[in-house]
Amino acid sequence: MKIIKTPEEFKAVRKTLHGKKIGFVPTMGGLHEGHLSLIKRAIRENEVSVVSVYLNPTQFNDKKDLETYPANFDDDCALLEKAGVDYLFAPTYPVMYPDDYAYMLTEKVFSKELCGAKRPGHFDGVLTVVMKLFNIVRPTRAYFGEKDYQQYRLLDGMVKAFFMDVQLVPCPIVREANGLAISSRNRKLSPEGLKKAPRFHEILAGGGSEAEIAKKLEAAGFKVDYVTKKEGRLYAAVFLEDVRLIDNIEA
Repeated sequence: MKIIKTPEEFKAVRKTLHGKKIGFVPTMGGLHEGHLSLIKRAIRENEVSVVSVYLNPTQFNDKKDLETYPANFDDDCALLEKAGVDYLFAPTYPVMYPDDYAYMLTEKVFSKELCGAKRPGHFDGVLTVVMKLFNIVRPTRAYFGEKDYQQYRLLDGMVKAFFMDVQLVPCPIVREANGLAISSRNRKLSPEGLKKAPRFHEILAGGGSEAEIAKKLEAAGFKVDYVTKKEGRLYAAVFLEDVRLIDNIEA
């Protein structure tokens, strides 16, 4: 696996890959089985695989959340090497934001709802950094987990709005045997919290109105951010031990 740290270096490599199908998985590190499922698919469906590891500060509206994000670069590198990834793109903030985030990409409607309603600027940061990564990597296909389904929808809209030549591939949520959606943030939970967390998905999947589901979640010890049905999908975000968890199911 070759580690690349600047757009200029990657663009030089990209010229040698002309005509090859490139599968890309953008990540913020803290890699787990959910990421691995995307990576394995990217390797399987393309001739060249690229993963980025970049903890993007512009999508964090809570500085504490950024500072405590559970990621270890050496562990991530070892995992990617073992998986058989061809290229790891691992830039720094000055590399990704030479303008110091003076320019950004904004969506004006859906990004203000659900997670965006309580996390101002979050999706501006997501859309901006992924646009930059797409411009650098120029992948054939890019793979995103459906756990962040709002994010996937917004990125899909961005690709269509700007006529970008990349196919987005949504991938099913990877869950623990107990139903909990696998997430880097799960590592921030105590053993007691990890025992309680699976109730989140269990209650979502149990049916009922948004108000009924929210009431059950509160009774189970979660602090509810939102429970919202929208266009055939039930979205929810909760806090457990000050750790924010999200999930969604078809509704």
